[in-house]
Amino acid sequence: MQDERMVTLAKNLVNYSLELKKGERVWIETRGFPVLEMSKVMISEVTKKGAVPFWYYNDDSLLRKWLLDCNEEQLKSFTEFHLSMMKQVQAFVSFRGGDNAFDLGDVPEEKMNQYMTIYYKPVHLEERVKRKKWVVLRYPTNSFAQLAETSQEAFEDFYFEVCGIDYARMSKAMDPLCELMSQTDRVRIVGPGTDLSFSIKGIPNKKCDGKLNIPDGEVFTAPVRDSVNGEISFNTHSLYEGVIYDGIKFRFQDGKIVDVKAAANQEKMVKILDTDEGARYIGEFAFGIHPSIKKPMKDTLFDEKIFGSIHLTPGAAYDEADNGNKSAIHWDLVLIQTKEYGGGEIYFDDVLVRKDGLFVHPNLKDVLGEKALKG
Repeated sequence: MQDERMVTLAKNLVNYSLELKKGERVWIETRGFPVLEMSKVMISEVTKKGAVPFWYYNDDSLLRKWLLDCNEEQLKSFTEFHLSMMKQVQAFVSFRGGDNAFDLGDVPEEKMNQYMTIYYKPVHLEERVKRKKWVVLRYPTNSFAQLAETSQEAFEDFYFEVCGIDYARMSKAMDPLCELMSQTDRVRIVGPGTDLSFSIKGIPNKKCDGKLNIPDGEVFTAPVRDSVNGEISFNTHSLYEGVIYDGIKFRFQDGKIVDVKAAANQEKMVKILDTDEGARYIGEFAFGIHPSIKKPMKDTLFDEKIFGSIHLTPGAAYDEADNGNKSAIHWDLVLIQTKEYGGGEIYFDDVLVRKDGLFVHPNLKDVLGEKALKG
């Protein structure tokens, strides 16, 4: 039986997130059998709008098999075909809900690096992200609920609450933070195991208000590439390409990650950070502000939006906030600064902006508080 919440979500994607127009071509990627019904609803709503859907089924078990067996020339041919497809559409939407979040966990690092460099960078980081209207969603599968340590029914309710927030209201509330960031030079982040400083002077910022990722709820910029100094200790797990990393600590010198520690899979992390020169520099700094996301669930699209969090990203910068850093990777790592997770402070030009996850700056506290965002 079709869940009417799927229809509401699909209509929001068509009309708000993608702003589809009659005749536009839309690539609909279905990643995992559990999201097949959601994709059907999306195809229907895209068609009713007068746009043209093109659907493609994939999941990480298929990708795993391909990567284990393919050679470089085959991967280049695969990339050429997909890049051609991406160039011919005006919009892209991906519903992601595979049965096993760890399908890629045993793919050798060199194969994953090859995939990210040869395929993902040109097709997605360069063509999709820079040139298309796009939106990416996780979906509340049973395996996803397990990662979140809850029942599937409870997780579905949480999911549709989070994804159905009034993004237009959130967008307006973000404006004062964007304005303040535009006026800021020096940022300092302080907390347990963390004392990190950098400049954001001259780097644009962008609010993420339901136009690209669902759920959404962040404002991002990037540090001046060589300005990052100090250390940071992240307090959430990170599930990246089928491997969980925990206890991550970085030390920076003149923008570069010069020391890496991790409680789990440190050797794998070092190899990822050695993918290319830009992988050891930061391409994004962002505030998470979604009022209904309170704890990590080993999924970046949710975890990076946690209310009271920040994330820092080794790898490529986005065009909207370009600090010149180029890389085949873009790896968001999350630090939660609410009291429950150890607290912390953020300063703009030596002025306290946020304490223990709550905005205390007079221009922000009344519009970016949890109650204000929920209405």
